[in-house]
Amino acid sequence: MRADVQNLFIGIHMLYQAHEKDLTIIEMQPILEELGYRVAEREVKQELERLTQENFLTAHGEGYSITGTGIEEFKAIQSKLKVLCTEVLGPVKAAGTTG
Repeated sequence: MRADVQNLFIGIHMLYQAHEKDLTIIEMQPILEELGYRVAEREVKQELERLTQENFLTAHGEGYSITGTGIEEFKAIQSKLKVLCTEVLGPVKAAGTTG
């Protein structure tokens, strides 16, 4: 998977986790690894900081909480994912086939 796509997925996972409860880098890294992502602590921190800069999360000490803007973004992502999943979760056709 391309790094930019992986980062988008990681950001969505982080918004989901922050929607469930406050999170920290130390808590988030093993969750991402359980989901199959290979990420260093530095990468987790960078993504949390990016989400904070975009006002989706707020930092307090070592913890991060979702903001109102983050909740709205998460709802918008959920809506788009519903549509996307119906489109892409069917069988993959071989190259060059139609129909």
